[in-house]
Amino acid sequence: MGVNGTAPPRRSRFPLFVVPLLVIAVLASMAISPQLWGAGDLFDCDLARSLEGPQQGHLFGFDLQGCDMYAQVLYGARSSLSVALLVGALTLVVGVALGSVIGFRGGWLDAVVQQASDVVLAVPLLLAAAVVMTFVDDRGVWPVSLTLVVLGWPPMTRVVRAEVRGLRQQSFAEAARALGASDRRILRRHILPNAMWPISVFAAGYTAVVVAAEAILTFLGVGLSLPAVSWGLMLARVRYRVLDHPHLLVPALFLSVTVAAFVFLGESLRNHFEPED
Repeated sequence: MGVNGTAPPRRSRFPLFVVPLLVIAVLASMAISPQLWGAGDLFDCDLARSLEGPQQGHLFGFDLQGCDMYAQVLYGARSSLSVALLVGALTLVVGVALGSVIGFRGGWLDAVVQQASDVVLAVPLLLAAAVVMTFVDDRGVWPVSLTLVVLGWPPMTRVVRAEVRGLRQQSFAEAARALGASDRRILRRHILPNAMWPISVFAAGYTAVVVAAEAILTFLGVGLSLPAVSWGLMLARVRYRVLDHPHLLVPALFLSVTVAAFVFLGESLRNHFEPED
């Protein structure tokens, strides 16, 4: 048995979650500093080169406006990942704060939050976000992120609530209570640390959902808008040209890799840290 009466986490010689973490780190470095990856001038466009394919010095070819796709993809990573990480972080904060309280205390507050989450979950996230964003004029990173947080907090909150409710009756929590520990100390020092691995697993998977949701909303014209640069915007501008010019699907490839990295991160974390029976 491990600390606080839980089973020790399962370890392997090479934790597989290192692989998606490395992929995410590479994507993050692209977003933070595109120049390190040789990105040229984002606005150096030549209509004479419109839709030209990959060639020497231009790895991904040119888009409809004759702009270098390589630079567009690197700079587009910034907006796409910013939304994903902002929504993931803010949803985690809201979910942990609210879910831990209602999971530990229960009572009328739990009932109210559960009813509120049922109302929010009654409408699909993409549909609700699309309706809300039609009334937003400035569709930058922060407005899109906050919209997704407001409409997407229930799943994280429910995961945290379920974990806290399950752990509060465990022997280590009862022992701490018998020794005179306050509810706040039991929650902070004993319950939340034991709940963090399943919460982290869910957070990784949920971030993948956010990456896809932002791209879909932007592709439909109700997500990020100019002057932002994102993979969804790149795909939206060339939606009718991709069959004749397959190189225009490069942003979709980066989106797929990003979503897969976060999904695989969640799965590998679950397999690595899940207690053995």
